[in-house]
Parts: sequence; C-alpha cells; structure tokens
Amino acid sequence: MNSGADWVLPTQQFQQLFGEEFQKSIGKPIVFSQDKVQSLQQDYVREASSLWNEGVQAGTKLKDRRFSAEAWSHNPMAAFNAALYLLNARTLMGLADAVESDEKTRARVRFAVEQWLAATAPSNFLASNADAQQRAVDTQGESIARGLQNLMRDLGQGHMSQTDESVFEVGRNVATTEGAVVYENELFQLIEYKPLTPKVYERPMLFIPPCINKFYILDLQPENSLIRYSVSQGHRTFVVSWRNPDESLADADWDDYIEKAGIEAIQVVRDITGARQINALGFCVGGTILGTALAVLAARGEKPVASATLLTTFLDFADTGILDVFIDEAFVKFREMQFAQGGLLPGRDLASTFSFLRPNDLVWNYVVGNYLKGETPPPFDLLYWNSDSTNLPGPMYAWYLRNTYFENNLVKPGKALVCGKKVDLGKVDIPVYVYGSREDHIVPIGGAYASTQHLPGKKRFVMGASGHIAGVVNPPAAKKRSHWIRDDGKFPATQPEWLAGATEHPGSWWTDWSAWLKPHGGKQVPAPKKYGNTKFKPIEPAPGRYVKARAK
Repeated sequence: MNSGADWVLPTQQFQQLFGEEFQKSIGKPIVFSQDKVQSLQQDYVREASSLWNEGVQAGTKLKDRRFSAEAWSHNPMAAFNAALYLLNARTLMGLADAVESDEKTRARVRFAVEQWLAATAPSNFLASNADAQQRAVDTQGESIARGLQNLMRDLGQGHMSQTDESVFEVGRNVATTEGAVVYENELFQLIEYKPLTPKVYERPMLFIPPCINKFYILDLQPENSLIRYSVSQGHRTFVVSWRNPDESLADADWDDYIEKAGIEAIQVVRDITGARQINALGFCVGGTILGTALAVLAARGEKPVASATLLTTFLDFADTGILDVFIDEAFVKFREMQFAQGGLLPGRDLASTFSFLRPNDLVWNYVVGNYLKGETPPPFDLLYWNSDSTNLPGPMYAWYLRNTYFENNLVKPGKALVCGKKVDLGKVDIPVYVYGSREDHIVPIGGAYASTQHLPGKKRFVMGASGHIAGVVNPPAAKKRSHWIRDDGKFPATQPEWLAGATEHPGSWWTDWSAWLKPHGGKQVPAPKKYGNTKFKPIEPAPGRYVKARAK
C-alpha cells in the first residue's frame, strides 16, 4: 500500500460513531466544513503514506506518555500500531473541529470523540500493550495474576483504586488539625479548631467547603492545610463538615442546604463567639451555597457576614466549560422526574463524571497500571480524598441543575426563589475576595471571574496557576506556582481583559489573602481556652464522625 489514494479520511466512520440517536438529539445531521475536510485529507494521506513506507525506527520513543516505555520502542509492530493510533486520533479530533454547527454541539462532538479515543488506545488492552506484555514475561505471569486480584478488589469496593487507600485514615493521617465538633444537625457538623496563637481576631472565620466532596481537601496534611493556615494567622476558625446523605435525607432540597446549613452555620458561629459579624469562605459549590445564603440574608435585611472569600466558585454559570456538554432540557427534565419523589444521587456517579473529564489521567491510566500491569498505585492523600465520594439528595441536585447550570438564575435579580426570598446578588454589598485557577476544568477561570460583575461591594480578584485543587491547595512554604493581581482596582467585563492589566507574582496566593483578610478580622482578643460555649458544648473531637461516613 504505497499510494496515497489508498488512505481515505474516515468521515463515514466518524458519522457512524454518532448514530441516528445522537443526531436526533441535536436536531440535525453532522455536516463537515469541506475546506477543512480537504485539508485534513491531504495531511492524513501524506502522514499515513510516510508511516506505512518508512515505519517507526527501532528505538524511537513516541512523545505520548502512554507509549513512552522502552517496550513500545523495541517492538516494531507495537510502535507502528501506536503511531497509527495517534495519527488517527489527531485526524478524528480535526474532523470534530470541522463539524459545522453551533458551539455547544461542536463541544459535545469533540467531547465524545475524546472519550472514544481515550477508551480505544492500544495501551488499554493486553493484546496490544507492549509494556504490559513485557511485564508479564518478566514476572512469569505474576503481573497478570495481581492485575486480576486488583480488578476483583475494585469490583468489590465499587470504584477503581487511584491510590493505596489502605495507607490513609481520616483523623489519623489526613484531617488531623486539632479541634472539636461543637454543633450538628441532619446536614452538617460544625468543627471549631484549637487556636495556635495567644490572641485571635474578634471576627471568627467560617469555611463552607463543597458538599459534593469531603472537607478535608482543605486539611490534608499540616503543611498544606488551608484550615491550619487560617488558624495560624490568628483567626478563630470553624468549618462545615457535610453529612454524607443517606435515605433519611432523600427529600432534602436546595432550600434546606441554604437555611439549615449555610445560614445555620453562620448563626451558630455568631452565637458561640458572640461576634455581631463573622468572615466566611466558600469553596466551589460551598461558595455557591455561601453566595446564595448571603443573598437570602440580604433580602431579609440581615448582614451577619463582614467579608466573603469565594474560591473557584460559580455564581454566574454562563461559562461552565466542558461540563456544559452534559446540560440540556432533556437531561434536566430526566433528573427532575427521577427525583420527583425524592432519592439520592450516588457519589460514584459524580465521581465518574469528574474523572471522565480527564479520562487518560484519571481513568485509563489506572486501568493499565492496576489491571494490565498488576501494580498497586502509590499512596497519595489527594487521590485518597478524590475517591472518598459523597452522595447528594436528589431534589437538591435537580434544583441546582436547573437553576444554575441550565437557566443561570442566581445572577438574574429576583428570578430564583430560595427560602421564600427572591435572590438578588446585587444586594450582597460586602467586601469579597474572589480566587480562580487558570487551568481549572471544573470552574473555568472566566466563570470564577464572572462573580466580580455581580457583587457590588469592594472586590479583589486573584488568579492562581494550575487547576481546581492544586491551584487552591498551594501553601507558601512550597514556593510553587504563581498568582496574578491587578492593582488598579478595575474589573472589566471579561477575565482576559482583566489579565491584560494584571501582574504575575511568584508563589502562593495565600499570603495575599491573609493580608486582605486581616483588616476584616477586627481587633485582637485573647484566644479561647475551651471549645464552644455553655450552649454549644463539644460533642466529639475533630474531624468528627460525619466525614468518616463512606458513600454506599
């Protein structure tokens, strides 16, 4: 097969990949830009002919890390197979970009192609993975036996292991900052942490983490704990530890999470400390809960929070990035019907969704390592936390889908009705520190920045390097990454416009946040010697029992 005419661009196979059901769902057949297809055809013919005629030279390492092991470069057939796969992958992604349609449809097509390509890589199959085959030979088959054992273990536990989970235990070597649970209800426990300074600021700090994960992402280890950092800076720190919902919470809705969790936590912290106002921080969905709670309180004429910090948070859901491919009227209606009579969204469903946003890193990498090579993944506290999923009450999830991701109602004054009040973020007139991560694939940087366009108070926006978690959990002592600040106080309409006037600073954003928060803390007073008060007495040591409940 020496002739370029023998190599035909796989447009028909591409269209077959998206069958009639998919094309019905978008209301039209898939059509390509002919100019782009012609260019792709020429490139494909040239590269495929060259690969067929010249092959892959022995010892040549492919740049893709899935095929970077020596076993691939020393096996001509495997190397050719991998090179051909990479060529076809580039071409299919080019075809996805050549689809003529609206932006959302093109994003859906691209996402589907990415998933299909990730799943069909030759590295994912023992019959075509040269490295796994070599490992089986070197271990006389033991790697295959261990891989089967790993597979059976993961099937038994209901999720794929991303780390050696046996190494970690919540409260023993993760979530170890000293404190006590001082309040609990059906939705959350409130943890108060032991002061690390002789004096504390009179206004306490409340952390509201995301309810779709466990709070200890902010308290993995002493050296990278944002909670411990807050305590060390002299803030009397409280944290919401969400309950992992079971059937008793199958009817809980968004109003419950705002009234009985967000607003309740604010009030209990005020009651314990005697402070008229507190400072509050929300992370991811916790920030959405905090922002909604503040709008409800403002509608009631109450202002119990002196300043708010929003970390990688959506208030404006206009730019939700790749997650938008899942959201349409049919999907939202399906979830609403599914949970019309209550129910739970299993934590594993959410965990799988987020993992498949990065399929090569968070799915197939472990299929290959755990099952084909028989490896035990190394211990990593972040991935242990990532696997510790939480359920969500169905009615709460369904309301959240429609009113945020689908209709973006929180930024439409008076459109969303929460706890009997019309939400208007324009009435949340307090100082706000807004942080976004530049490479965040869950809350894109533009989505995080958009909060600045709806909150009327004095604002500070900071962009950090890296992603959703690594950007946030970036302690100063690590001396990693950078952050960007704009000193002129201007907040243009878009994040790229803001960035044009920003300056890069090396290292963590935590120190900037600490300096910003300091004047909002009020005067310093002697640190309390006991947890809680006479009304809210300690219930159990931190991290409490709610965080230890595993999703079933």
